[in-house]
Amino acid sequence: MTRHSATLVADRRIEGVELAGDPDRRPLVLLHEGLGSVGLWHGFPEALQAAIGRRVLAFSRFGHGRSEPPPRPRTPAFFHEEAFDVLPVLLAEHDAGAPVLIGHSDGGSIALIHAGAAPRPTAGVVTLAAHVLVEDLSVSSIAAAKRAFETTDMRQKLSRHHADVDSVFWSWNRIWLSPEFRGWNIEEYLPTIACPVLAIQGEDDEYGTMEQMRRIAAKAPDVELVMLPDCGHSAHKDQPDAVIEAIARFVDRVAG
Repeated sequence: MTRHSATLVADRRIEGVELAGDPDRRPLVLLHEGLGSVGLWHGFPEALQAAIGRRVLAFSRFGHGRSEPPPRPRTPAFFHEEAFDVLPVLLAEHDAGAPVLIGHSDGGSIALIHAGAAPRPTAGVVTLAAHVLVEDLSVSSIAAAKRAFETTDMRQKLSRHHADVDSVFWSWNRIWLSPEFRGWNIEEYLPTIACPVLAIQGEDDEYGTMEQMRRIAAKAPDVELVMLPDCGHSAHKDQPDAVIEAIARFVDRVAG
């Protein structure tokens, strides 16, 4: 059964969805990419729940999907604000203690910060193409996304999943392309991650190189790496069976 929810954080409504599962086992919490939302996970939450049998929760960040706008204009600090201020409230409101966090791209970075700062216990972290530093490839691809948003049907496609697609796109794009963001780096949080980490990345990821995974493996204490051939930035779409199989094995190991 799927249940839709609206949770107040800083007096603003956050869109959420929950798929029912075994209430006695650690839940799985999905954190979306930079242009993502609850809807843009498409059928992945359902496939994950069917394969693993646990509760699966997903939320749209401020301004994304049908969530209300953020309380203030977004800055590069939003990764930390999500990890420190927003995510703990959502987990508490949904009784999602010590979850397995599954984050795609920006969502993976937020999951790593949250686990490394330990504001709440975390059973495990799964990253799908997470960023721990800004690479030239990331900047080039995000600049290409800007051109696509302005000249193709990309805007129209994204608008199906966001109440304010222009705000979502430009807040993401301008942050990543701003000169001050080039020095962004979250490696300081990796050594203090107390839970196991599963890092998954496609070998053809257009937004990041394998250096991201190497940095995670070098600094986080307990890391398993999965590199997928013939796979781009969205591994859960390009290689869903391989991703779900890897997550299922990992969850069995770390969350019983």
